[in-house]
Amino acid sequence: MRFSKSFFLLLITLFLAIYYLVCGVYLNKLGYTNAESLFYIEKARIVFEGTGSRIKVMGLTSPIFPFYATFIFFIACSKMLAPVIASAIGTAILFNIMSGTLVKRFNDDFYLLILLIIFMLHPGILYVACSGKSIYLVLIFFYLFFLNILKFYKSNTTFHISIASICLVVLVFCDYKFIWLTLFFIPLVLSIAIQSLNLSEKESIFRLFLSFNSPSLRRKLISKTFALYIIIFILPIASVIVFKLLNLTHANDLNYFLESPYATWNVLSERVNFDQITSSRASTIIPQEISLLISLKALVFCPMIILAIYLFRRSTYQILTLLTPFALIEFLHIKYDKVFLAYEYYLIFLVLALLCITFKAQLIHRQKTLKLALIILVPVQIFTGYLFLAKSNLPEERNFITTLLTRKSSGIDNQDSNRDISYYLNGLPSNSNVLVDDAIAYPLIAYVDNIKQLTMPYQDEFSSAIESPQKYDDYILVATAKNIVTGYTQLNNKYIAIIKQANSALNLRIVYQSDDWILYHIER
Repeated sequence: MRFSKSFFLLLITLFLAIYYLVCGVYLNKLGYTNAESLFYIEKARIVFEGTGSRIKVMGLTSPIFPFYATFIFFIACSKMLAPVIASAIGTAILFNIMSGTLVKRFNDDFYLLILLIIFMLHPGILYVACSGKSIYLVLIFFYLFFLNILKFYKSNTTFHISIASICLVVLVFCDYKFIWLTLFFIPLVLSIAIQSLNLSEKESIFRLFLSFNSPSLRRKLISKTFALYIIIFILPIASVIVFKLLNLTHANDLNYFLESPYATWNVLSERVNFDQITSSRASTIIPQEISLLISLKALVFCPMIILAIYLFRRSTYQILTLLTPFALIEFLHIKYDKVFLAYEYYLIFLVLALLCITFKAQLIHRQKTLKLALIILVPVQIFTGYLFLAKSNLPEERNFITTLLTRKSSGIDNQDSNRDISYYLNGLPSNSNVLVDDAIAYPLIAYVDNIKQLTMPYQDEFSSAIESPQKYDDYILVATAKNIVTGYTQLNNKYIAIIKQANSALNLRIVYQSDDWILYHIER
């Protein structure tokens, strides 16, 4: 009995899913965690286990698609491992999508083997698959977006542009910063429209000249350009506007999903990482990320993208398409100058390079030269992937590669203190209530056994409990002055002084204290 190629791809996908899952669970048991996965766990627990109004938590938690992807595995599998399971299966699906595109175009197993090696050994792909972060969804829809753009170039069928627009919508709701990708597609759409005209002239500049000097061609060019703008951009822009109005309706803030620490994990995480790193550097040290070097860093990280650009060297508009991610990361570095560029924004170049090689490899006559180039580039690609993780500005990324290679967590994620206080909370009497602010305490709440004991900001009585804690709770969890996020919560050492001044009869006793947290018992 002879099995089809799609069946073998399915087997490989299942193997990769199990491989990623085993690695992810093992790293989790060794102590590796990250802010994003703990945030999703905490919010999912509120939705399924909390008390009171949870509509805002369920509808406005951002990014929304990664959050909902965690839901499935939160219900069916382990609560603490739900993000890891989601990322493992999601990365395997990414391989299946990419390999499916590959085998449809040509049957050379060499390229499939190259893809499999990268998905098994590249530290960045392992980071995507085993960390529990939502990068897998970003890469899937980034790949599908550019796949359909390239398909449109080949077929000139607007169906592919429509699919690309849908993929862009999902991509934006996986990482809102990709909304700026539309900015760099504005001039590209004109180039696409010019190329779609039936003209004998091949050079874009001459096609543009001919179009503007002919009334009929000019009208056709304007119509096509406007139609493409509508097809590509109207759905993402409309979706963002609707979501902002939803935020305004339920949170009285259009940008609640972007700016509130209750809605998204990266508000505090990115600020804290930047503040910690910049404060520890001397003023004479040149920062690692200088704007002009960002694109160069992307080329160093992904030398395969150079090969991809070379393969498309004769297609101006396709070269412009490949350059849009470079423009995106340069813009992000300038726009978000208080945030270090995360690893995922370099990984998009790896995905894009593999897509371009898939599209062009079968058209190259000198196959031996191309295969030799890939044999050289893949080990270099794996090494640079490791180097960028090991030298990353972000503690979570460095901690991952340290845990992966040494089988021991470096502890730089600062989650040990959160685990310790959560274990203490688990030992409190079952009928006790604890006042806690999950703007900063979501990592420890993820580890608490019974969140019904916690009074948190999503509940209507939280504001009253802040003013009169003795009427609602038995304990108050407060961030110490040493806690790096103490400035982002009301429940800090300043709160205790204020509440005691307002209510002199309030008697508080310290029952637990660490460098980051103090737990007060309200004496009655």
